[in-house]
Amino acid sequence: MASRLNPYLTFAGDARPAMEFYKEVFGGTLVLNSYGDFGQKDTPMADKIMHGMLETPSGFTLMGADNPEGTGKQAENNFSVSLSGDDDAELRGYWEKLSEGGQVSVPLEKQMWGDVFGMCTDRFGVPWMVNISGSEG
Repeated sequence: MASRLNPYLTFAGDARPAMEFYKEVFGGTLVLNSYGDFGQKDTPMADKIMHGMLETPSGFTLMGADNPEGTGKQAENNFSVSLSGDDDAELRGYWEKLSEGGQVSVPLEKQMWGDVFGMCTDRFGVPWMVNISGSEG
C-alpha cells in the first residue's frame, strides 16, 4: 500500500452521524470502529467512534473519531493530518522530521489494534498522526 496523507477530523461525541453525513455527501465506503471494538466495551466511550474512514469513488479519504472522554474538544484544532501506510522506513522518517522541535503527545509505538501509531504537533502547531500498518515496531 502506498503512503497516504489525508485530513483526520476530531469530534466531541458525534463522529458517527458526521461521518455518515459525509458518506451521503461524497458517496463511497465508510468503515466505523468503536472504542468497544478495541477492548473498551465497559466504558462510556464503548459506542463512540475510535476510528472512522470514508473512501470515495473520487479518490478522497476522510478520517474521523470522537475525542476520548476527558480530553475535551479543542476549539481551534478539531483536525489532524494523517499519514498512513505500510512503508515503515518512509513513515518513520516523516515522523522524525515532523516531531523534531515539536511536541509528541503519543509516542510512535505499537498500539492495541496492532499497528505502530504516534501523534505529535509540529513546531508550527499542526497536529499529525502517523500509522504504520503491519509494522513490527
